Amino acid sequence: MDRISQNKLYWKCRRGLLELDLVLQRFLDKNVEEKDAKSLSDFLEMQDNELWDIVSGRSDRYEARFEGIVARLRAV
Repeated sequence: MDRISQNKLYWKCRRGLLELDLVLQRFLDKNVEEKDAKSLSDFLEMQDNELWDIVSGRSDRYEARFEGIVARLRAV
């Protein structure tokens, strides 16, 4: 992934919820590959509370195309 795309994704992961911020930061540091960048970017279009519910396992209401990312986020 080029530096500009990586920086855009990094800033998109900056959220209003500290818990979500921490999980997304750890995820970015270890797990993001170029093939995942578009899906992750699309996933991050959701609202913070909705994202946190999904990442923390309280909700399973997300599109099937995000299944791999959600599984890896929950493992962080």
